[in-house]
Amino acid sequence: MARVPDPAPTAEDLDTLRGPLTGYCYRMLGSAADTDDAVQETLIRAHRHRARFDPARASLSTWVHAIATSVCLDLLRGAKRRALLAPTAASRPGPDIGAPLPADEWLEPMPDSRVVYATDPAEAAIQKDSVRLAFLAALQYLPPRQRAVLLLREVYGFSAKEVAEALDLSVAAANSALQRARRTLAQHRPSPEEVTTADDEQEQLLRRYIAAFETHDVDALRELLRADTVSSMPPFAWWLSGRADVIAAFAGTDACLFDRLLPTRVNGTIGFGQYRPGEDGVLRPFAIVALELRDGAVAHTVTFLGSSGRFAEFGLPDELPPHR
Repeated sequence: MARVPDPAPTAEDLDTLRGPLTGYCYRMLGSAADTDDAVQETLIRAHRHRARFDPARASLSTWVHAIATSVCLDLLRGAKRRALLAPTAASRPGPDIGAPLPADEWLEPMPDSRVVYATDPAEAAIQKDSVRLAFLAALQYLPPRQRAVLLLREVYGFSAKEVAEALDLSVAAANSALQRARRTLAQHRPSPEEVTTADDEQEQLLRRYIAAFETHDVDALRELLRADTVSSMPPFAWWLSGRADVIAAFAGTDACLFDRLLPTRVNGTIGFGQYRPGEDGVLRPFAIVALELRDGAVAHTVTFLGSSGRFAEFGLPDELPPHR
């Protein structure tokens, strides 16, 4: 009896991979808007060519991630390396922060709800670590194909054979690319001894940070920062290095005196939506802020200016009532 062909994957089958695809494309691209475009294009191509899927050769996940890789490599062709900090010397505290740089030069934030989807705690921890801003910034030093190999092998758990098939490489070439990627990544990612704070301690630290910020308590805020803490505000090249300068900048301005912060999860760590009052007193979105932590203290505060239109993605309301 002739073998009955396996049915082609349905739109519903493909849509079950939207979460993993979003995480993969974001790690590849570092841009929220480009990620949405890449995921949509991947699903369109997969549906258009679904009759080509052969479960005897690869799993549906491997086949679709191969398509996503091709889409991402196309988007990255000629693209700039996205950064977390401008490649300039640290600034000095003061009101002049210069002019904004083009948006395509910066990493963009992403809510955990879109890129951390594992229910197993160990897998969820891997997913959180692999979307942390410091890790994404290190990934940017990898050529796109090496970036894909490393992500598929070490974050998504693909075998060497599956990665080779997804990227149309030999297994030996895929393994060689992985080794090169590991060496480059080791030069740029945070050192192993910089231990990330546990989730429950993160939440406690966030509550203390919000209280200190909203009451403009300089001393309380100082206690939460590492001595080598950094503060940056993409898309501006302006950034500060060291607790003394960060505190001086905070103490020296009243721009955020009446702001309010609401907690959220961003890039595998704690963060908040920062709201600022308008002339009518209503507090409206100002910026998404991520706090990168090391050893129980704030190592980097990243204020993503220009992110006010994305609050709904982070589960944040579009306004808050005026202060009483």
